[in-house]
Amino acid sequence: MIGALRTLTVLGSTGSIGTSTLDVVRQNPERFQIFALAAGRNIGLLAQQIAEFRPRVAVVQEPEAITRLRQTLSDSGIPCPELLSGPEALVGIATAPEADTVMSSIVGVAGLEATYEALCHKKRVGLANKEVLVSGGKLVMEAVRNHGAEMIPVDSEHNGAHQCLRAGLRREANRLILTASGGPFRLTPKEALESVTPADALRHPTWKMGNRITIDSATLMNKGFEVIEACWLFDFSPDEVDVVVHPQSTVHAMVEYNDGSVIAQVCATDMRMPIQYALTWPERAPAPVPKIDWSEARQWEFHAPDRDKFPLLGLAYEAQRNGGIATCVLNAADEIAVEAFLAGKISFPGIARVVAETLQRTPGSEARSIREILEADRAARATARDLVAKQPVAAQV
Repeated sequence: MIGALRTLTVLGSTGSIGTSTLDVVRQNPERFQIFALAAGRNIGLLAQQIAEFRPRVAVVQEPEAITRLRQTLSDSGIPCPELLSGPEALVGIATAPEADTVMSSIVGVAGLEATYEALCHKKRVGLANKEVLVSGGKLVMEAVRNHGAEMIPVDSEHNGAHQCLRAGLRREANRLILTASGGPFRLTPKEALESVTPADALRHPTWKMGNRITIDSATLMNKGFEVIEACWLFDFSPDEVDVVVHPQSTVHAMVEYNDGSVIAQVCATDMRMPIQYALTWPERAPAPVPKIDWSEARQWEFHAPDRDKFPLLGLAYEAQRNGGIATCVLNAADEIAVEAFLAGKISFPGIARVVAETLQRTPGSEARSIREILEADRAARATARDLVAKQPVAAQV
């Protein structure tokens, strides 16, 4: 049975999650329609998406991009939707009554306010933006509870956990296990990490992702962020969330129940699977990608992560335990440090050093609004930039 037609706003439509979301829409025109698309600088791709999905509104990052987009559409004979720009426009399309569902996939804190406001307007949010919960978890989850909104995680690990937790009552679940691919340096000796280059770190063994998330996967920072998100999403303490390295990336999450049973979620390594689940929940629609062929021989490995080699994972646990703005500072410092590493300004281990010292230099406090979270984010970035300048120069690319 096909559920009611859902009308979507896609924040970050030209990124990897956004394009995968639109592919799910493409495969299910009887289930989904597009109300609005928001993109950054990829005007060419946004124009193609407008031509295919005919949104009523399109939002770009900068005002000057509107002129370029309007000209591109005109040159191609494509009808022009309402064109807007900036943060207020993002909030506008995220809260518009015409859309019942918001896919939050803008990278960074740029998507925080729009996602928060969507929840305050009782939307279903497919959450693919880590910064929303890492930076503003307490306020965001209060918005979900206070307004009766739905927030379904899209990250494969949290989406898997969401599915595993359907197997029993939450009070029966003792432990959540998130899996990590281990990244490109899983077998690299710690002493060799000082000489790795951005090109080395961007060679992810399993997933094709954006630059920052790929580097975060290589440092295991991404998994640290996921621990923080899991604590907020599923009401686990940090001590109840474990990380295991699973190079095959087929098992996405596991939940251990109080009777000793462990429920695992397994599916193809394709983001269209969790995206479709988030959009159709509580229903399950036919798979948008080929299913796993169980006639093929396969081997699954699970290992404990090396926290000495990848200290950012431990810093994430510590920040979540400390509370307040610590996780916001963690995210902001990491983003600046990753940018510096990709630019050849610091070494790969220098990322962790910048993050650790930024946390040490930032006084703990509780943010009472989204504005205060954004202020804490800006201050942490400034501190991290100062520290980057003092780090050893990175290996040559």
